[in-house]
Amino acid sequence: QVQLVESGGGLVQPGGSLTLSCAASGFTFSSYAMSWYRQAPGKERELVAFISSIRGSTTYADSVKGRFTISRDNAKSTVYLQMNSLKSEDTAVYYCKTQLRSVTYWGQGTQVTVSS
Repeated sequence: QVQLVESGGGLVQPGGSLTLSCAASGFTFSSYAMSWYRQAPGKERELVAFISSIRGSTTYADSVKGRFTISRDNAKSTVYLQMNSLKSEDTAVYYCKTQLRSVTYWGQGTQVTVSS
């Protein structure tokens, strides 16, 4: 079965960096696009970054452009989110997502807290 397992979250000071990982299994990872979303308390879940399957084309939310980088390692079936210059407003639970034949799969999420 499809599984997405996020890791790498934690507490970081403003201006710091974190790298999130999402290990995928149960499907042909290289054939599918992957996304990172986040959900802050009291807010809707929002798209943070997207990476396509073949060319690895990327798109980002305006709020993270220039600070976050999404990448993938198809040999390891893993997608990453490198987060730099973190701000307090980046505090949220971060989820990875994929969609296979109209079925959406989510990981369990990893908490990122940016605070001094």
